Amino acid sequence: MSTQPASDIDLFADEVVIDPYPAYAELRELGPVVHLPKNDVYALTRYDVIRAALADWESFSSTSIAFNARANEALIGTSLASDPPVHTQLRATLTENLSPRALRGLKGRIEDKADALVAGLVDRGSFEAVDALARVFPLEVVADLIGFTGRVRDNMLRWGQAAMQVIGPMNQRTADSFPIAGELYAWCSQVRAEDLAEGSVGRGIFAAEERGAVPAGTAGHIIHQYLGAGLDTTVAAIGNIVALFAAHPDQLALVRDQPALVPGAFNEVLRFWSPVNAWGRRAAKDVEIDGVTIPAGAQIAVLLGAGNRDPRHYDDADAFRVERSPVDHLSFGYGPHGCAGQGLARLEAHAVIGALARRVERLVVGAPVRVPANITRSIEKLPVLEVTPV
Repeated sequence: MSTQPASDIDLFADEVVIDPYPAYAELRELGPVVHLPKNDVYALTRYDVIRAALADWESFSSTSIAFNARANEALIGTSLASDPPVHTQLRATLTENLSPRALRGLKGRIEDKADALVAGLVDRGSFEAVDALARVFPLEVVADLIGFTGRVRDNMLRWGQAAMQVIGPMNQRTADSFPIAGELYAWCSQVRAEDLAEGSVGRGIFAAEERGAVPAGTAGHIIHQYLGAGLDTTVAAIGNIVALFAAHPDQLALVRDQPALVPGAFNEVLRFWSPVNAWGRRAAKDVEIDGVTIPAGAQIAVLLGAGNRDPRHYDDADAFRVERSPVDHLSFGYGPHGCAGQGLARLEAHAVIGALARRVERLVVGAPVRVPANITRSIEKLPVLEVTPV
């Protein structure tokens, strides 16, 4: 019988969530499954095991995506935290409005918006990349798409951040975020179609509820996902785009010379710096992996970023190379629960990368500031000190 690999690493310690990659490398070398007593979880560390687990909902249940019972209870009834067949029905309405066909009409508008925003920032010559680009752009896109208005629009960022934060263990960050996440849960539980702009995707979700395409009372849960699961991660990804292209001007030059590299460049951004550190699953039954048995009921931590840097799967995994085009990265998940909003995230990120490549020769940035967060790994501040226009 194999010895069960274990480690005293705390996945949610400040130093680990700010820079998890040394810990990921250590855990990967211990084995594909590592028990972490400090977090009371079994961590999945290697690419092949993570991808297989994400595809196997019958063994790895999504009814425990959070690392505390209170958040899991609050998420009951959402497609994020359900398994087929309930998940299949809830997700159908979510993806109906986020399919490539549904989003096709938005492409031109999103590209124009990104180009105008980047052009204005280049003209200024220096700016704060997170506030002026990474947050502003997806906030506008999502608000317009779902039809958010008034105080909801004003609270989107803090609600989205809190909704991700409370997925962590019951530490101080989680406790501080529950009241804010509660505002979002409360609003989603009472929102009505007339609270959203006419012609919006949000109105369409309520129409689906009316015709019985999703169970009664679930429209608010579906709308919650646009804010709770998608916004904070997209902000993180766009901040990462700016930071990585500033650090690797040769890679930005490649995209400028070959615009067809834009989609692959975004895949490489997601692979190199996953916006999500850890995501939860629950063992629905005893599961054996490489001689290690994960007991039924155990909490599992799926380390997406560790899988994305697994040298068993990616050559020169710690290098940022846009020509790699890793279409099989794990940052959007995989299988039945693969990110429903990835089409929208791609539209936004491709538009930003394209605009930067067309308009920017080089970015000089100050030191990025990162703040510890349970789930989303993002840059809090990134001062762009100098822009050399094309």
